[in-house]
Amino acid sequence: MTQLTYSRVNRDLIKTMEPPKKNYYLTLAGLVVVVGTGLAAWLYQISVGLGVSGLNHPVGWAVYITNFVFWVGIAHSGTLISAILFLLRCKWRTSVYRAAEAMTVFALMTAGLFPLIHLGRPWLFYWLLPYPDRGLLWPNFRSPLMWDVFAVSTYLTVSVMFFITGLVPDVAAVRDKATGLRKKIYSLLAQGWQGTDNQWRHYSSAYLFLAAFATPLVISVHSVVSWDFAMSIVPGWHSTIFAPYFVAGAIHSGLAMVLTIMIPLRKLMKLEDYVTGKHLENLAKLIIVTGLIVGYSYIAEFFVAWYSQVPYEQAAFQYRAFGDYKVLFWFMVLFNTIAPLFFFAKKFRTSTFWLLAIAIMVNIGMWLERFVIIVGSLAHEFMPFTWGLYRIRLPEVLITIGGFGWFFLLFLIFVKILPVVSITEIKEEIRHEVEEGKP
Repeated sequence: MTQLTYSRVNRDLIKTMEPPKKNYYLTLAGLVVVVGTGLAAWLYQISVGLGVSGLNHPVGWAVYITNFVFWVGIAHSGTLISAILFLLRCKWRTSVYRAAEAMTVFALMTAGLFPLIHLGRPWLFYWLLPYPDRGLLWPNFRSPLMWDVFAVSTYLTVSVMFFITGLVPDVAAVRDKATGLRKKIYSLLAQGWQGTDNQWRHYSSAYLFLAAFATPLVISVHSVVSWDFAMSIVPGWHSTIFAPYFVAGAIHSGLAMVLTIMIPLRKLMKLEDYVTGKHLENLAKLIIVTGLIVGYSYIAEFFVAWYSQVPYEQAAFQYRAFGDYKVLFWFMVLFNTIAPLFFFAKKFRTSTFWLLAIAIMVNIGMWLERFVIIVGSLAHEFMPFTWGLYRIRLPEVLITIGGFGWFFLLFLIFVKILPVVSITEIKEEIRHEVEEGKP
């Protein structure tokens, strides 16, 4: 970054927020249509009943809960890159952490929709909240569903605070260049930032505190989500490995989503000088690590099932690998554990084509993993006469696609109203000669 200067960083990164062109609006309109289609499918499901989905006995959890777990997992990339790597002083995170933080917030906003969609009567969602009821009735705090409410809401609150705090100096830089209504909005978001020594000291302390506070959440939140399954006695779920297994898988999918978004974004917004091949390569190296952990978890699951000599566990894992959903299982293994191994070769982890292709494979594989775990275990429990098959229906497909559209719509709006790369931290990393009279 030696060729960069303060003035150029301001100019290049604020330029990404200029009024968009025609292609942007076309993409935006397309995503609005996708979201609208998903919303229409959900309204149809509400009016007709949950029976239009493929849910049945014994498979009472399926695509909607799969989507919930998947999006909570995607959210973990922001905490890993912005908080944990910040505490470890990994300087290369500066160019990608802002997008990862935004992904965290938007993924949690997407994840929160699916438990509501899964409810037969979503207008009664407030029954999940612990509020003083006239009849002195309280939610069941021993229910894993309640744990999710507290875990996800806490994670969303801290993530939003962390995201907004990190934006303050950058928004102030944008405020100084803006005019009219935009200037008033950015002035409000900048919270009176003037860049004084006192403000920087308080800002640094607050950011460090939030980073340290958010780090345990990346472990606790998805551990709580995993206990939705592990606390049951369903074969294939009742396992002590689920907490670290789910956390590793969450980070695995989150890193893949960062690559999936950042590779096209750096090209479209001409950010090659800021999001370099080295940044993408480092993300690929992290995916190697998480892929190996996920692969080890797969092996450990099957080993424990075999070693336990419990026939129900053995039958559940045999069904997972060779039963009705075996094709999805083997694609899951291929995409999550085998595909990332190609990143050991420098040729693959330095090629944007292969980086994007393998990242998309990992995203697909991690969604399939959640589906196989949830549906495969419920469809093949203890007694043969309770076994059943689940097949996804059109409303579920449209709602799932609508969820992806909602996430990308939020991100597309974000890149035009806020700096997608941290202006302040990029300046901290560059060496230059300060132009006289300029910050």
